[in-house]
Parts: sequence; structure tokens; C-alpha cells
Amino acid sequence: MNTQLFDYDRQDAAGATCTAQAWAKVPAPLTVAQRDALKARAAQLLRDKGAVLVAHYYVDGDLQDLAWETGGIVSDSLEMARFGRDHAAQTLVVAGVRFMGESAKILSPEKRVLMPDLDATCSLDLGCPEAEFAAFCDAHPDRTVVVYANTSAAVKARADWMVTSSCALEIVSELKRRGEKILWAPDRHLGRYIQEQTGADMLMWNGACIVHDEFKGLELDLLREQHPEAMILVHPESPKGVVDKAHVVGSTSALIKAVVEGSAREYIVATDNGILHRMRQLAPGKTLIEAPTAGNSATCKSCAHCPWMAMNGLQGVVDSLEQGLGEIHVQEPVRGKALACIERMLDFTAALKARAAQATKTPHVPHMGAV
Repeated sequence: MNTQLFDYDRQDAAGATCTAQAWAKVPAPLTVAQRDALKARAAQLLRDKGAVLVAHYYVDGDLQDLAWETGGIVSDSLEMARFGRDHAAQTLVVAGVRFMGESAKILSPEKRVLMPDLDATCSLDLGCPEAEFAAFCDAHPDRTVVVYANTSAAVKARADWMVTSSCALEIVSELKRRGEKILWAPDRHLGRYIQEQTGADMLMWNGACIVHDEFKGLELDLLREQHPEAMILVHPESPKGVVDKAHVVGSTSALIKAVVEGSAREYIVATDNGILHRMRQLAPGKTLIEAPTAGNSATCKSCAHCPWMAMNGLQGVVDSLEQGLGEIHVQEPVRGKALACIERMLDFTAALKARAAQATKTPHVPHMGAV
């Protein structure tokens, strides 16, 4: 077993995509009348333009509701990729962060892909620049390159496989079974978790999510003292000391499934607090407790929310559809090269899902995303 960590210092995210400017661009709170008017306008535009809204679990609850109400979807990044590719709409509005819009465009080059705000990015994406990553790959040509979805199209173009947190374990397990050594990027915490679970030989890039990196095991201990019967749900982008406290470790959709199907009445949730909106809708009788963050990247002890996800708003959806703002473009040959690693993942997960359905004869639960 060989675990190494490539020592790349994460960028300071200066410029238009720094966290301070991201928080500054978060839409102001709306009155009930403003919210209702914008939702109605956005819904009408989606119908008029033949567009569909594809939203992530971490964006504002109004956007999540709008997606469901207009025939779109709210899901994790894996199901977002599938849905946008397979939907008949020729215009996709992607409420999330930039790599999600890029993935939609890579899979559907003939479709128009719009985003509420093109500056909405991701610390993992920012922390894995194309040139440095290319040099990393060139230095280790014997390794299979596996990148997390939270990366740019250019980084995906250098990869053999793309994975999300809902399929990374299965894909890396398969690569290990084949005897392949892995070059992993960019999230070191997810990479460590996958390596521990699979025993794969992984050389890892040194990146982290600014939200999940700030969860602390001590805070979970303190919450558990107050709620001794609560189950702790943790996303694997979190540090080892947090993951080790969890009853359930999994992707966004897996954590939602744990709340819906779990027997506990209380759940401590250690992931972006945007997920609580959908959890409350699907499990209204259960108590959800937001795990706090603390540290250099946190704006306060309890703010477990991505500033770039928070930049998505109803006005941005309206502006994108009315004015064509926020259009995503991915040029060739980058798009074609990135497509291969995404399609490889989608083909693998589709086969995995088919085998699981055949084995259990259990129908897929609608509106739950990837499981």
C-alpha cells in the first residue's frame, strides 16, 4: 500500500473568485412578494424558452423548489450530469458552481448551458490549476489519472476517469482490482478516505473544500453530548478526525437517503447546510442539527455554507434566460478529451446501477439523486 501527498500549496483565490468577493455577491434576502414574483417570472421563462433548471442540493432553497416545480431536478453532481445529458431541453440552466456547468456542456455540446453567475466556482477547482496538474501527471506517466468532479474541464481533459463522491469507492476498487496505480486529484480528504477503504496505491494532490475542511471532530463531540441519540452524517471531503466520528459517510444523496430511511429521530449533519432544505422536505418529522465549522476559512463558527453556491439566486436565473448571461463554453479539443473520462464514469455507474437493481429487484426511489 502506497499513499503519498503531492505538496501543492492551495491558491489564495485572489481576484474575482476570492471568498470575500463571493460573499459580497450573494443576493440580498428577498421579501415574500419579491421571491414569489421572481419565481413566477423564472418559471415562465423556463417554459417559454424550453429550458430546464438543474440545481445542486447546496444552492438556495428557492432555486431547489423552482427546479422541482418546473420539471427540473435537484441532485448531486453525478445525477446532474446524467439528467442534463438525457433531458430533451436544448437549454440547461445549471444552478451550482462552474465545473457543473462545464460538465453539462461537455456532455451536451449542442445545448445551450447557462448559469446564474459565472463567477460561482469551487476551491477544489481553483486549487488544481491546469499547468501544475499537467506537470504532476507528466511526472507520473505510469499512473491512472482519476479526478474528482470538482475540477475544470482542462483538468478533466488530462484524466482517465472522473468520479463523484457517490461512485468514487466503486471505481477506485475496480481500478485496484485491475492492478492499476492511481494519481488522484484534487481533494486530499476524499482521496485519503477512498484509499483507506480500498487499499489502493494512490498519489494525491493536496486540495480541500473550504467548507468541509473546516469541520472539527471536537464540535461533533460537543453536539453529541447534547444529543446522545443523534446519528452523525459526514461528507468524505471532511478531515479524518471528522469522518472517524460519523455513523454514515457518503455523498449528498447518500446522506439524504440516510435521513429518510434512518430510524433515528435526530441527525447531526456535517456537510454544506444547503442540503438541509431537501432533508427537511423528505423527512419532516426528524430533527436536523447543523454541524458548525471553525477555522481560517470560516466566516463564523456556524456558517457551513459555500460562498460560491450562495451566489446562485432567482434573479440570476431570470437574467440568464432573459439576457443570455452566464453562458458556458468549453472549446475543443478540451471538451472532447474531457468527455472521455466523464462518459467512462457514467457508463460504469449505469452498469453498476443495473446490476444492483437486478440483484435487489427494488425500484429506484424518485427524486433522490444518485445513491
